This record gives sequence, structure tokens and C-alpha cells, in this order.
Amino acid sequence: MKLTNNTILISGGTAGIGFEIAKLLTEKGNHVIITGRDQKRLDEAVAKLDNVTGILFDTTKEADTDLLVSRISADFPELNIVINNAGLAYTYDVTAGDRTWEKAGNEMETNYISLIRLTEKLLPQLLKQKAAALVNVSSIVAIAPGLSVLTYSASKAAVHAYSQGLRIALKDTSVKVFELMPPLVNTEFSKEIGGAERGIPPLQVATEFVDALAQDTYEIHVGVTAQIFELARTSPTAALNALNNLEG
Repeated sequence: MKLTNNTILISGGTAGIGFEIAKLLTEKGNHVIITGRDQKRLDEAVAKLDNVTGILFDTTKEADTDLLVSRISADFPELNIVINNAGLAYTYDVTAGDRTWEKAGNEMETNYISLIRLTEKLLPQLLKQKAAALVNVSSIVAIAPGLSVLTYSASKAAVHAYSQGLRIALKDTSVKVFELMPPLVNTEFSKEIGGAERGIPPLQVATEFVDALAQDTYEIHVGVTAQIFELARTSPTAALNALNNLEG
């Protein structure tokens, strides 16, 4: 994929992985549109970047999605890359009997349903471009679920399956489908699940992603994700145990 002179939308681009990707891509001469749900954080992120447009957007609201798509169609008809990065995760014991389905519903709505909605509504515009890309950010836990984030893992497994199928469905079009699968990352998003202690820097994820995008590597396994993926090919149980630090 060509990495210059693109117009790129990144949902959830105000911090963490999304922000670092935005920074790298703007430095390569692309115009980047970042979205976020908090106006103050959005303004702060835009102030730190060049050649960036910030748009207030809640990915879980269809009305917001329609407004975003309408604005992009009017103001950025050359949009050719969409990076679905917005996400939500809870950490909890799924056996505790604390209405976990409500948290799971929020995760599935944010991480999966909203991703499909935005993709479907922007796809007609992407199909008009000579070269375009969809990038879905899933996770290492799409390969082997993490026990402390079990329902989050399920939502990212759904993203993984959707990405694989969409890649086949669009194989004869101008739209390439990529999937970014990071491990635990040291961001505010992952602080609750140990990101500050065990996570890799978001810049590492962004750098490996941009390199893989340039090489048309469609499934991007960052850091230890590559090891868990290889392990899962021969023994899914071993991969599950390794991810959760279990014996045997």
C-alpha cells in the first residue's frame, strides 16, 4: 500500500495506538482525520499533529456515524484508508455473577457492531478510489482469549472473523483489508488490565503497523502476537495457556 498522499480516517485517534499511527502517517505526507468522543482530548491531540482534522464522533451512535459519513463525503471525497481503531474493554471475573452480559454488550457494540456499521457506510466511497484500504484493529486475544478480558476477547475474535471474510469478499475490488493484532500495549486504555506494567509502547505498534501496511501484510502480528499465533497453529490449548500464564 502506498504510504504517501493518502486521506486517512482513524477512529479513536486521540491517544494510544491511534494517535501514534496518526503521527507517523502525517509525517509521511498524508492527511489524517482523527475522531474521539471527548472534545478536549480531541483538541489536544490535533494541536500536537500537523495536517490533521479532528471530528467529534461517538462510534456507538448511528446518528453520529451518519453525520461523520456525510461530512467526509462532502469535505474529503478522496478518503481512501479507514482505520477502525476505537475500542472498549472491561476486566472482571466472568464467574462472579455481576451482570457481565451488560459489559459484554457494550464491548460488542463498540468493538464489533460499530465497526461494521462505519465500514458499511464508508465502503461505497472507498470503492470509488483507485487504491484503498480498510484496517480493523483486533488483538492478540482474538487468537487465544485472555481470562481477565474474556468478553473483550470474544468481541475481538468477531472482528478477526469479519476481517477475514471481508478480505475475501473484496478481493476483486480496489479495497484491501488489513487486520492489526497488537498484544498488551502500555496505554491509558489498557491500564486496568496491566498495560502499564507489561504492555509494549504504542509507538512500537504503530511502527510495525506502518511497515506492514507498506508491504501489504494483511494480518499484522505485533510483538508477542506472532509467537502466540504460531503456537496456536499447532496447539490452541498451548497458546491459551501461554497467554494466560497457565501450566500444562
